[in-house]
Amino acid sequence: VQLQASGGGLVQHGGSLRLSCFVSGVTVNYQHIGWFRQAPGKEREELCCISSEDGGTRYADSVKGRFTVSRDDAKNTVYLQMNSLKSEDTATYYCAVDMTRFVNSRCLLSSGNYDYWGQGTQVTVSS
Repeated sequence: VQLQASGGGLVQHGGSLRLSCFVSGVTVNYQHIGWFRQAPGKEREELCCISSEDGGTRYADSVKGRFTVSRDDAKNTVYLQMNSLKSEDTATYYCAVDMTRFVNSRCLLSSGNYDYWGQGTQVTVSS
């Protein structure tokens, strides 16, 4: 299983970015996919996830209403649309696959559940 995150960059405060996570080795509608971030000197933060079968989503309070996770099954890609970006959103963003769909029917916002991780893409929000 491999994940390739892309779409990061430099954006102004209040701006938007869309991150992509191309997945190979599994199909995105058969596993739970999560997005996470880590800023320098800080712990990894769970952001959101999308469940395998029904595409249900969960969001952390810090991003609810600003970030949207979605997927394109035909492209085997999961997206993270980020709006109203703030300086505190500056971090490296990661996507990951949770292979426990037969144990947890819905995705969970717990990084410990995730088995495979992408390399990360840097997002920098200028004030």
